[in-house]
Amino acid sequence: MSHRKRTIGWIAGSALAAAVMGLTGCSDSTDSTADKESAASSSPAADTDKSAEGKPEDASASSQASAADQSTAEGAVAAWVTAVVKGEAKDACLLMGEAAKGSSPARAGSEATCDGDAPRGKQMEKNIGQFREAFTPEPPTDDPKVDVARVPATGGKAVVPADKITVDGQTLDKIILSHSTGVKSGQLDVKVHSTKIDEAWYVTDLDLNIG
Repeated sequence: MSHRKRTIGWIAGSALAAAVMGLTGCSDSTDSTADKESAASSSPAADTDKSAEGKPEDASASSQASAADQSTAEGAVAAWVTAVVKGEAKDACLLMGEAAKGSSPARAGSEATCDGDAPRGKQMEKNIGQFREAFTPEPPTDDPKVDVARVPATGGKAVVPADKITVDGQTLDKIILSHSTGVKSGQLDVKVHSTKIDEAWYVTDLDLNIG
């Protein structure tokens, strides 16, 4: 069985949005962007980032504690998933960033770039509906409770598997699977990447693997 991988950069791309909403099983196609970004998709080392020090091993972050708690990777991911499920495109955009690459410095979402009239703001507004449906459990609620389990982080980067994210008590991987067709349990692998930029954490990538 072949393997398919899709990733997003700073703002959710239409390729991944289509992949999330139209999963049809294994494919021979591989996104070139995914290959270029494979280094950023590796799992973090077992040691933890300073932002996680002093917390118990079973610590978790909840969107209910703060709508946008970006002091930890878990808090940023929880707030981002919450914004997606609630259909709040600008809030989701503001919680996204782009990790440094080569000579390009890391950058975070801003009011200017995430405004509804800005290119990235328009792109997020366009794709938020597709992601919202993929991330929303049944039955949906107006105020979803999103929890993210503690994950190891190193070098200002962390990777959160979808099975460590729950929306109203259901894991995100199972929610996405419930909205897909032709994909069986165990074939879908989704990870959310978070990066520390200017002392705050942002969502910087989303991996979708089918195989």
